[in-house]
Amino acid sequence: MKYVLTLLALLALPTAHAVEYRTVLPAQSRIGFAFVQMGVSIPGSFKRFAAQMNFDPARPEAARAVLEIDLASIDAGSAEADEESAGKLWFNRAAYPKARFVSSQVRALGKQRFELHGTLTLKGKSRPLVIPVTFTPGKDVATFDGAFVLRRLDFGIGEGMWADLDTVANDIKVTFRIAASGK
Repeated sequence: MKYVLTLLALLALPTAHAVEYRTVLPAQSRIGFAFVQMGVSIPGSFKRFAAQMNFDPARPEAARAVLEIDLASIDAGSAEADEESAGKLWFNRAAYPKARFVSSQVRALGKQRFELHGTLTLKGKSRPLVIPVTFTPGKDVATFDGAFVLRRLDFGIGEGMWADLDTVANDIKVTFRIAASGK
């Protein structure tokens, strides 16, 4: 009977829960990209974005994320490139000021690696996307790092004379780090 009471007492103790990350920390996060123009790799970034997430490392399959990027916050290496990106042949920011990614599934791959499945909407076109992500837990802040290749012509980015792949390559490497806390 003593063992049964001890077992019941242990079961009644509050269980430790993993931290659930919900608060994105924009100042510690970044979204970058690199494209190749006439054989030269040019890095860039987006300075403003909003993200909502819910990630519990103990239940990754229940994770959700929404990311909206303010396309006007682009830094494509020069003021001229930033201005050109606003036009109809590129992002057409007057009609489509934001890019949006909405997750639909998270798949655990082991060793803090995951696949984030979802839909990217850019310039009025929506396409499925699978993004590999590495989760790095921390005492107060965790990071989610990933990279993927975006095929710009799939979204109508760089149309007309810019559709020539000898001038601007089709593949754009996108990298990100999203920092989040459980607070």
